[in-house]
Amino acid sequence: MLTNPSPTDIVQGINVVIGANSAGKSTLGNIIEKGWNFRTNVITSPAGKPSVKKIEFSDIHSLSGLKVEYYQQRYEATMNDEVPTVAEVMGDKIKSERWAELTQLFHLHGTEGRKVNYLSSGELRKMLIINALIEPVDVLILDNPYIGLDAASRVILNEAIDALNHRGITTILLVANPVDIHPNATQVIPMQNLTILPAIREFSSIKWVQQSVMHLFDYAVNMADIPLPPGIDNEPVDVVMKITDGVVNYGKRRIIDGIDWEVKDGQCWGLSGPNGSGKSTLLSLICADNPQAYSNDITLFDRRRGTGESIWDIKRRISFVSPEQSLHFHPAGDVATIVAQGLNDTTGVFIPLKPGQKELAEQWLRLLHLEHLGPRSIGTLSGGEKQMVMLARTFIKQPRLMIFDEPLHGLDYARARAARAIINHFAARSRASQGKYPLSLIFVSHYTEELPECVTYTKTLGGTKCN
Repeated sequence: MLTNPSPTDIVQGINVVIGANSAGKSTLGNIIEKGWNFRTNVITSPAGKPSVKKIEFSDIHSLSGLKVEYYQQRYEATMNDEVPTVAEVMGDKIKSERWAELTQLFHLHGTEGRKVNYLSSGELRKMLIINALIEPVDVLILDNPYIGLDAASRVILNEAIDALNHRGITTILLVANPVDIHPNATQVIPMQNLTILPAIREFSSIKWVQQSVMHLFDYAVNMADIPLPPGIDNEPVDVVMKITDGVVNYGKRRIIDGIDWEVKDGQCWGLSGPNGSGKSTLLSLICADNPQAYSNDITLFDRRRGTGESIWDIKRRISFVSPEQSLHFHPAGDVATIVAQGLNDTTGVFIPLKPGQKELAEQWLRLLHLEHLGPRSIGTLSGGEKQMVMLARTFIKQPRLMIFDEPLHGLDYARARAARAIINHFAARSRASQGKYPLSLIFVSHYTEELPECVTYTKTLGGTKCN
C-alpha cells in the first residue's frame, strides 16, 4: 500500500520522483493520472481538473496497439505484413507542423514509411514522447524516460522538457537513478518502500541532490553465493564470433552496411552506437534470431553459419538479454519457472523442467533478493523487477558467450551496480579457471560508465579499438 504522511504538491515546473525499483513511483504516477483509488486519494488543482498524460516506456507496443508474439518475429519480414507503418499509426498527425518540428528535434524525420517494429527501442521511446507532445496536455508524466536513449537524445529530451516548462506544461519524471535527475528540476520527491518522503525544493546544485538521495539505494549481492555453471562447455575454441562485411537490408533501407568484427575466446567487448545504428540487429545475426544471417559470412565457435549446425546448437552456447526480448516476452508460469527456463535455450516455448532446475532458479532469486517474486506471474511485476528477472534468467545458464544488450534498462542505481558486479565475477572466474569455465562477453551500452570493468575491447558501428 502506498503511504504518504502529508499532502504531496506537484508544482508547476519539472518534478522529479526518484526511488529504487519497487519504491512505488509508477503507482504514484498512476494515481496522479487516473486517481487510483478514488476512495483513499484526493487530487486537487487550482485550475480545476487537469489534463494528464502518462507514458510508460516499458510498453512500447502501445504505440501501435499490436503485440508481437515472439522476439524473432521482429526480424522476419514475411511475418510483419500486418504491422503498421509510423504513418499509419500516427494518421493525420504527420501532416502537422508540430510533427515536423518534433521529428526534426528527435532526429526521426523520414521515419513515416517504416514499420513500427523495425524502429529501435530508443527510436520507439522517442516516438512515444512525440506522440504525447503533439496533443495539448497540462501534466505529462514520463516513467523512466531516459532508458534506451543515447547521450545526444538525452540532451534533446532534457531540452524538450525545458521547452514544455516554458510553455506552462508541468512534467513529472519518474526515475530510478540519481544521474537521471533533470538538471533544471523544480523539485525532487524521494520515495522509499512505498512511502513518499518530503520533497527537496531548495538546493545549491543537482550534484548535491544526487548525493542526498543515495541513501534510497541500499542493495547488495553476496558474490560468494553465486553458483557455478550448471554445465561446462570447455571445448577448445579460437573464434567465438566473426562477421565479415555484414549487411542487413529491410526493403530499400540498409540497417547494417559492411560490418567487420571478430570476438576471440575469452574476450569481453563493449558495443556502442547511436539509436537506430543497428546494434540490436547485429546481435540478432549472432544469436540466430535473424534469417539474414544465412546471407552473411558469419562464424560462430569456429564454425561457419550454414554448414549444418542447427539454431539450437548455437543457442545452447549463448545467453542473451535485451529490451526488445523483454517486450516480446509473454510467458505463462510463475517467475521461478521462467528463470529456470533460461537453461533450456528458448524464449517463448515452454519446455518441461528437469530435476533441480527450478531449485537453481530459486537460488538465483534469493541471491538477487527476488525470492518474494518467485510465485508471481511476470505480468504483475514493475519494469525494474521484470528486468532483474530477465537478468536472472540470463545469469542462470552461464554459457560460453553471454550477450547483454542494454541490460541495465530500468534498473535503479544499486541494482545496476550489482548486475555489473556479477558480470565482472563471471569474467574473473573465467580468467582464473585456466579454461575450465571459459566465457566471452558482449555488453551493449550508450554510456562508458555502465560498462563492467572486465570489458577491455570496444566496438562502434564504424570502428574498433582496444582499451
